[in-house]
Amino acid sequence: MFYTYILQSEKSGRYYIGHSADLEARLQRHNTGKVKATKNKGPWVLKHYEQYDTKGEANSRELYIKSMKSRIYIEKLLAGFSGI
Repeated sequence: MFYTYILQSEKSGRYYIGHSADLEARLQRHNTGKVKATKNKGPWVLKHYEQYDTKGEANSRELYIKSMKSRIYIEKLLAGFSGI
């Protein structure tokens, strides 16, 4: 299984979108400063994830969410709205 996930920084409130095969290990990497994009911006909290059968599907979903370039879109997704 692969996952597309959304993290939120407890420090700044900013969101980070990514994908991984191991959510727990990936969150730990974010929170220990081992991910360049999120280093010194945490601690990070997992706010949302979606499960996919393939890495390609998870990556496509990550890229789609990022392409929206919208905090409003992310917050609606987190709130569980459908048909966005």
